[in-house]
Amino acid sequence: MTSGEYFIPIGIGGFFAIVGIILIFLGRGEERSYYDSLASRPDAREFLERWPERPRVGTLKIGGWIALIVGVLLMAMGGAFWLWG
Repeated sequence: MTSGEYFIPIGIGGFFAIVGIILIFLGRGEERSYYDSLASRPDAREFLERWPERPRVGTLKIGGWIALIVGVLLMAMGGAFWLWG
């Protein structure tokens, strides 16, 4: 790699890491608001048992964790190219 090409995976990795962190916090907020709205209802069985599972509620958090992992791996790869490239 030439002298500046290692910045590309570091930059993309940083972008993915930032997006991942944002998605994790958005997912937590969405999940909290969803279960808080269930807690205000008279029948709070779903709130207490968290059954049936709602995959939509956790998808932002799962996507955020995936983006964060990909971002960290890309930044590590760019750092390795910078050190040993």
